[in-house]
Amino acid sequence: MSLDPSSAQATRYGSNAGQPLTRRDGLLKVTGRATYAADNHPEGMLYAVTAVSKIARGRVTSLDVAAAKAYPGVVEVLTPQNRPPLAHDPDEKLPPFGFRIEVLQDETVRYANQPIALVVAETLEAATEGAALLNPQYEIRKPRTGLDDGMRFDPPAVGVGSPPRAEHGDIEAGLAAAAQVVEADYETPAQYHNAMEPHAVVAEWDGDRLMLDMPNQALVISSASYATYFGIRPENVVIRSPFLGGGFGSKAILNGPQMLAIMAARMLKRPVKLALSRSQMYGPVGHRGNTWQKLRIGLDRDGHLTALHHKSISATSSFDDFLEPAANASTHLYASPALLSEHEGIRLDVGTPGPMRAPGEASGSAALEVAIDEAAEACGMDPLDFRLKNYAETEPGTGRPFSSKALRECYMEGAKRLGWAGRPLAARQMRDENGFLVGWGMGTALFPCPQFAAEARATLRADGSALVETAGVDMGQGAWTALAQIAAEALGLDPDQVEFRSGVSTLPDGGIAGGSGHTASAGLALHNAGKDIIKKLAELATKDSASPLFGAGNVGVDARGGRLYRRDDDSRSESYAEILARAGGQEIIGSGQSTREPDHSETHAMFSHGAVFAEVKVDPDLGQVRVSRLVGAFAAGRIINPRLVRSQYFGGMIWGASFALHEEAVIDHRTGRVMNADLAEYHVPVNADIPSLEAILIPEDDPFVNALGVKGVGEIGITGTVGAIANAVWHATGVRARKFPIRIESLVI
Repeated sequence: MSLDPSSAQATRYGSNAGQPLTRRDGLLKVTGRATYAADNHPEGMLYAVTAVSKIARGRVTSLDVAAAKAYPGVVEVLTPQNRPPLAHDPDEKLPPFGFRIEVLQDETVRYANQPIALVVAETLEAATEGAALLNPQYEIRKPRTGLDDGMRFDPPAVGVGSPPRAEHGDIEAGLAAAAQVVEADYETPAQYHNAMEPHAVVAEWDGDRLMLDMPNQALVISSASYATYFGIRPENVVIRSPFLGGGFGSKAILNGPQMLAIMAARMLKRPVKLALSRSQMYGPVGHRGNTWQKLRIGLDRDGHLTALHHKSISATSSFDDFLEPAANASTHLYASPALLSEHEGIRLDVGTPGPMRAPGEASGSAALEVAIDEAAEACGMDPLDFRLKNYAETEPGTGRPFSSKALRECYMEGAKRLGWAGRPLAARQMRDENGFLVGWGMGTALFPCPQFAAEARATLRADGSALVETAGVDMGQGAWTALAQIAAEALGLDPDQVEFRSGVSTLPDGGIAGGSGHTASAGLALHNAGKDIIKKLAELATKDSASPLFGAGNVGVDARGGRLYRRDDDSRSESYAEILARAGGQEIIGSGQSTREPDHSETHAMFSHGAVFAEVKVDPDLGQVRVSRLVGAFAAGRIINPRLVRSQYFGGMIWGASFALHEEAVIDHRTGRVMNADLAEYHVPVNADIPSLEAILIPEDDPFVNALGVKGVGEIGITGTVGAIANAVWHATGVRARKFPIRIESLVI
């Protein structure tokens, strides 16, 4: 799918990467012309609805399939007795980050909201009524839903393949040598992806060819996985996903409901559409697992760290493994001669957790940044001064240099903007004109800089314009705009001269839109494809005796404004169209991949850094907390589009406020069901919760991270914000909240 860039670009600020261009997809979205998965309606389409378990542990003993099939319009009911076989066992994981998938293997119930049947009908209403008529009966077992009643285990890995333990130095010796030790426990709740667009799929088979319209964060990888499950060739699976209404990690993972809809479409030889209801997203499509964390911090008499021990117990499902790598947040930030991060798992009767925006770092930094503030308080130091005293000039533990690190500048600029110099050291010292308690807190932000395999193709047309293509994904972060800017810069063209195609798996593999690595990955592939075009074009011109660039092969040429210029003589230039016209009007095709050349990832520590400062106001009588101001300063290498990056920082900080004060899945421990599985009671911030938000872009040059100097910005805003708000609440009230979200009952004693 392609967009006309000129139609969506309301304001032009410049032609190169680094300019705050407005979004290419903006006009389509605000006018309702952007097509999401569930907007597709192929001829003859059926509607599917999952019937889900109302218990969390046990077995389905009966389903009234006859009643459901008797309802007018119901075509079929898939159950464990009749569901079609798969070519690959859904209990066996597929790389690179596969999960066990629930597709009616048997009658066992492992969590609430697990699919126990699929009803397919001519209308959505008929499918919904058919699912209600199934009237499931259960053999019920007591669910295990809390960190105190699950089965503990030592995991082989955490997150996506990280080791469960990392140690540098002697942690016990460091604690023994400390003048004082700060020790505290912290809890974070289960949180659920609540993207505006629910998980959905429209599946259509044509023989052994499969067309899928679905929100998906890893198009080519997912195509290969579906091909394996259905026993067909990867090239026979086409996924179209031009727009996602939010993904946050959950839409990179294959899930049972979508798989069942595809199975039904094959079985019935008609297109099938399934869209989960809001409540059905609480279970089968991932979430952030709850954690219990303990930190022990050793301090010498001057306030230097002697040891930092971070242990996390993370919840996962009874049948699969994904553990929040929360303790890893403590391994890269503060200078300490002894570091230890370790993880345990606990099995509960819940759906399997999965990557959720800033997996590990969000939960871990929430605990770490409060613990660091507690250590500063124990030393009688200002929290910023304490962080500067323990500033890591090289990566803690390994001693590797950072590829770049402008964290000091983030601290200074953020503190200046908030007015931190006037902050009293003690708690409960500030009030506003209404008598509310006022507090200021801060937190350090950190996120790694992954880069994934990606490919791109560029075509230079006879008229000098270009087409660039990659199977990338825009989840709302503005990828279509930023990636097109990168390609335009590499091609020496104005963005208006570059058509950008993305969002379909038949294009060159754009990699994974996740881990804050999409721009670096797909962007570098596009950059290299553009450079490949310019290299071929230059070869045409410098070997053509009729060109003013003839013989310039030794001195080289520069590409800008749709022309090639001799580097030693700017007066000698030629347009792309002129060069191609003499060559017979042929198009030039270039290709590029995402590679680090040379690869500095083993020799340098690569992170985006930042600092978030928060102001809160607390009603002294009722304990109600309001965030009145958030200021974030971030250093993330080269900025492709400041407008989009600032928007990403805003989104991260808002999510941080949500983590600190709002989000929590409330479980009925008798049934194992989520009690607030809707947006009325699963609280997320609204405009009134975020009255003032500032994001400061700190300049940073990183010559090692990749050829573009680009780092990730999508998730780092969460990692400093949660701790900043919690620390501001302490500064306002004198009460140290160690359980998230921070509730009134934690503050009113």
